[in-house]
Amino acid sequence: MAACGIASQLLGEILPRVSRSFSLSIRILPPSVRQPVGVAYLFCRAADTIADTALLPPDRRLAHLEQYRAAFAEPGPLTLASLSQQLTGPQQNPAERELLARLPDCCALFEECPVEDQQCIRTLVLTLTQGMQIDLRAFPREQEGRVGALETRADLDRYTYLVAGCVGEFWTKVAMAHLPTLRHWDVAEMAARGVQFGKGLQMTNILRDLAQDLRSGRCYLPRVELARLGVQPEE
Repeated sequence: MAACGIASQLLGEILPRVSRSFSLSIRILPPSVRQPVGVAYLFCRAADTIADTALLPPDRRLAHLEQYRAAFAEPGPLTLASLSQQLTGPQQNPAERELLARLPDCCALFEECPVEDQQCIRTLVLTLTQGMQIDLRAFPREQEGRVGALETRADLDRYTYLVAGCVGEFWTKVAMAHLPTLRHWDVAEMAARGVQFGKGLQMTNILRDLAQDLRSGRCYLPRVELARLGVQPEE
């Protein structure tokens, strides 16, 4: 399949099926930014699918996630074909299964990106998946009937950086690399603002989804902070 055809399918057809609002945002991005940001989203969405496949026990999900991370950590061409075949079987959601099946095509699109974009994407995936590892290690399995919680405010701050703050950092660096009108920005200052913005969005998600997460055994509000108020996560 021609490269433009792969890009059209992945970013124009598959991405809207596995995202809620992001596909609306990517349509209005400048063309030079659209491909690296879209490819990065698909890789992160695939990792999220691996971490959330409830049919597999957490240790299996962690093992697959480690394989996924190892591919991005290795220098040279990005290869996910073998892992893609392993992952499509347990996945029942049709859109997510197709995304996992098309990971080799995502890799082909990744290889078209400039080296600087590739490095930004690798860093993003390796950072974001650390947050997914926390979810799988710190909390009980879904429907287990008990609640796990992050311990301290520092744990919460680190978690929000890993799952969202790093995305603001990524967007800032990619946008500055491709858009001449932004090149006067101070990269360190604007990346720090991007981190804070991402953390704020994640805190909004945590508060919005609090009841649902508790039913799944996850409390992102720190146990130490709750204890000061005389409240236990189980309550």
